[in-house]
Amino acid sequence: MQGAKDLLTPLNEAVALLAQLNAPVIAQVHGVAAGAGLSLMLQADFVLAAEGTRFNLAYINLGTSCDVGASWALPRLVGLRRALEIAMLGDTYTALDAERLGLVNRVVPAAELDATVQELAQRLASGPTQAHGHMRRLMRASFDRDLPAQLSAEADAFVASARTADLPEGIAAFYAKRPAAFQGR
Repeated sequence: MQGAKDLLTPLNEAVALLAQLNAPVIAQVHGVAAGAGLSLMLQADFVLAAEGTRFNLAYINLGTSCDVGASWALPRLVGLRRALEIAMLGDTYTALDAERLGLVNRVVPAAELDATVQELAQRLASGPTQAHGHMRRLMRASFDRDLPAQLSAEADAFVASARTADLPEGIAAFYAKRPAAFQGR
């Protein structure tokens, strides 16, 4: 069906772009996350959900398989057996269920969701952003490498991070017992 391909092509391109970002991706979820919306949410590095939010992969309820990277992200987040349960049974999960399963990082009262997401974004933005990029790429690639290859990639990323102004600042802050003022360079 060409219409489905026409819809999925830009969504898949967006997922591929998200995966290549050096910056962490935060998803803010309130209401219902289902189908492609849930699949897209699974691609985020941090997911904060409002109390009362409901989650359903939903594809099986329509008689179709998943899309937008759900089959890649879901088993990595919750394990294969749990991913099959979520995908094949089509059950709806509460926000607390989603947190327990590892689909979301944190559940907060709906009235606090915006502020909590802003606080997290600010915390990440004021951190060692180059190190965040290395850490994000390392974690995401770890499933595709054996241990020696991962150790080599870690060493390369550590050396690259050590060449930034953030490492001496982090060390100085540690010894001075003060918060680091990272520059991201």
